[in-house]
Amino acid sequence: MPRDLSFGISVTPYAAAFPAIVEQVLAAEAHGLDLVGIQDHPYQRRFLDTFSLIADLQARTTSLRFFPDVANLPLRDPPMIAKAAASMDVMSGGRFELGLGSGSFWDAVVGMGGPRRSRRDAFAAMEEAIGILRAALDTERIVRGDGPHYPVPGYAAGPPPAHRVGIWLGVYGPRGLRLTGRLADGWLPSLGHMEPDAFRHASAVIDEAATSAGRDPDDIRRVYNLSGVITDGERGGGHLVGPVEHWIGTLTSWVTDNGVDSLVFWPPDAGVEQVERFAREVVPAVRAATGR
Repeated sequence: MPRDLSFGISVTPYAAAFPAIVEQVLAAEAHGLDLVGIQDHPYQRRFLDTFSLIADLQARTTSLRFFPDVANLPLRDPPMIAKAAASMDVMSGGRFELGLGSGSFWDAVVGMGGPRRSRRDAFAAMEEAIGILRAALDTERIVRGDGPHYPVPGYAAGPPPAHRVGIWLGVYGPRGLRLTGRLADGWLPSLGHMEPDAFRHASAVIDEAATSAGRDPDDIRRVYNLSGVITDGERGGGHLVGPVEHWIGTLTSWVTDNGVDSLVFWPPDAGVEQVERFAREVVPAVRAATGR
């Protein structure tokens, strides 16, 4: 059975653009979108804190689901991520999902007092974190972590979330894809880092790992971050620079041929025009074309 089809936007958390961000998000809700993602780069001086911004925007909305796109694991310990995730899920009535990343921009991470990790260590730390986060969000009686990256002697997690918070991984390499298939609830790549053909092949790796772990691959969401511009003229460079008809055909093929079930548009600016065009002109047509 195909997964539900979701559409959303990702907003850039510039502090100077906060009023415009609010307008974008309210436009997304008014026009029936489902998701809002917000990138998490705490070392970026111009950015608001992502978790604080999500909590504020949840308080202004009633139906949108929010997720960090993706949470910066090296600067946020898993028990505190879990505490924040559960709190926002409770306060919003079940409208928080957890996008998670292993980290990048290591000089900036170290500058804030975080660790510098090799690719191997970053992967190992993410796997450790998932175990802690899943246990905490499922409110096991006592949550522990035995690994070298996140030693957690034992604590009582809570409060219980309002729904089962999904853990969506922003990963690209084979080990990360297999980890997604084994342990995660969703996969969260970006078009700028993974072309559609590569997406399809990577998704197959997730499916194989899920099956080997005794899981149903259809239980793992495939969330694709999209950058582009909806135009009134001819197609430009890139997959998604062009008129509405081009967007509809392209996104429909990615849903039907590549197994994408959630499409998150990163608008080119902080205005509402592109958000409204995406929601009014593109999304309904893709739903109609896919029957979802």
